Amino acid sequence: MDNQTIGLNHIAIAVTDMDAALVFYRDVLGLHLDRIEEVEAEKSKVAFLPLGNSEIELVQPTANDTGVAKWLTKHGPGMHHIAIQVPDIVAVMARLKSHEVELINFEPRQKTDGTLYAFIHPRSAFGVLIELYQKAE
Repeated sequence: MDNQTIGLNHIAIAVTDMDAALVFYRDVLGLHLDRIEEVEAEKSKVAFLPLGNSEIELVQPTANDTGVAKWLTKHGPGMHHIAIQVPDIVAVMARLKSHEVELINFEPRQKTDGTLYAFIHPRSAFGVLIELYQKAE
């Protein structure tokens, strides 16, 4: 998927036990584990499992004061959010604001690889947490 295409980047699944989740997704379901990363900015550990042109991300919080940790306490393990890849996150966010869509992030955040991301509040997206995702050039 190139950077100019709008599409599904990933589905994030919140887990409390990464090892147990990998037994299912990698060993039983047969998905390939590409890598596991510590994401310091989000206080989480993420396993990346490619699936076609997108991937499944297993997200385990590494601290109790994070959004994912709070979500797990309230909902338990399960689908946390979907990430939609966009070519211009700033333009998409401006369009959303003009339609009074509630954003969690008012400005895009940046990963260490230059990827930009921001979240749309589930109240504005019919109960689904949506992450906007613009890959680094």
